[in-house]
Amino acid sequence: MTTLHEPPVKNLSTVDRFLPVWIVLAMALGLALGRFAPGVANALDTIKVGNVSLPIALGLLVMMYPVLAKVRYTEVGSVTADRGLMVLSLILNWVVGPAVMFALAWLFLPDLPEYRTGLIIVGLARCIAMVLIWNDLACGDREAAAVLVAINSVFQVIAFAALAWFYLQVLPSWLGLSTTSVEFSTWSIALSVMVFLGVPLVAGAFSRWYGERSRGRDWYETVFIPRVGPWALYGLLFTITVLFALQGDAITRQPSDVARIAVPLVVYFLTVFIGSLLAARAVGMDYPRATTVAFTAAGNNFELAIAVAIGTFGVRSGQALAGVVGPLIEVPVLVALVYVSLWARGHLFPNHASGGIHE
Repeated sequence: MTTLHEPPVKNLSTVDRFLPVWIVLAMALGLALGRFAPGVANALDTIKVGNVSLPIALGLLVMMYPVLAKVRYTEVGSVTADRGLMVLSLILNWVVGPAVMFALAWLFLPDLPEYRTGLIIVGLARCIAMVLIWNDLACGDREAAAVLVAINSVFQVIAFAALAWFYLQVLPSWLGLSTTSVEFSTWSIALSVMVFLGVPLVAGAFSRWYGERSRGRDWYETVFIPRVGPWALYGLLFTITVLFALQGDAITRQPSDVARIAVPLVVYFLTVFIGSLLAARAVGMDYPRATTVAFTAAGNNFELAIAVAIGTFGVRSGQALAGVVGPLIEVPVLVALVYVSLWARGHLFPNHASGGIHE
C-alpha cells in the first residue's frame, strides 16, 4: 500500500522513474551523432515513406503499439453509467485543452510559427499513455481512467485532423492571425493519424482481443503487457535520438528556442490540471474520479504529436522539435502534479484524506 506521504515516484519502475534522464541522454546522443557522425544521421533519412524516414516510421509504430495494447476497449461502454464523467472529460480534452494550448502558443511564440504550430499539435493529441501511471500513483479511479483512455484513443482517429484544420487554419483566420503555411494539408495530418495511430490502434485492440480469448485477461495483463510495454520507451528514445541527430545544428545554434518551447508547456500542464481538478470537484465528483479527469485532461499523447509533426512537416521541421520537447517537459511536471493531487485529496476532498493507492 502507498500512503499519502510516501513519495509516489517510488512506485515507478526504474525505467519509468528515470524517464526524463533517458530522454535527455537520447537527445545528447542524437546531438553527438549529428555533430560527429553526420553521415549516419543522413543515412537514416535516406529511405522515406512520404515525408517520414523509414527508421523513424518504424520507431513511431513501435512506440505507439504497447500503449494501445494496454487499453481495455471492452470497458468503453461502461462510461454510460457516469455520463457526467464522460461529458466533463470530453469538454476538457477536446474543447478546453486545445483552446488553452492555442492561446499559450500564440502568447509565448508569436514570432516562431513552426514551434507555435508544433505546440498546437501537441495540444490536440490527447493523452492515452502514461496517464494511467500518474493516475494510479495519485490514487485515481483505474477503471474510469481506462474508459477515458479508450475513448480518447478512438476519438483521436475521428476528430484529430478536423481539429487541426480548425486550430491551424480557421480560428487564426477568424482572429486576424496568420495561418499555417500553404504546405499545410488536412489530408496529410489525417493520413499521419490513420497510419501512426490507426495501425497500432487496430493492432493493440486485436492483440488484447486475441490474447484474452486464448490465454485470459490475467495472462495478458501480467505476462504479455510487461513483455511488450518497455518497447514504447525504446521506440520513443530511438525516435528522439534520430530527431536530434537531424535537428542538431538548429538546436545548438538556438538553444534558447528550446527554452521558449518549454515555458508554455509548463504553464499548460499546470493550468489545465488544476483547472480540471477544481471543475470536477465543483460538479460533485469524488476524489478518485476528479483526479482521473484532471490527469487525462492535462496529459498529452506526445507520441502522436511527434508522429503527426514528422509526417506532415518533415523530420527537420520546427514542428517536430516542438513535439520532441513535449515529453521532456511533461514527464517531470506530471510527476510533480501527482504530489499536488495527493495534497488536494487531504485539503479539497476531506472524505478521502486517508487510505492509499489501489491494492
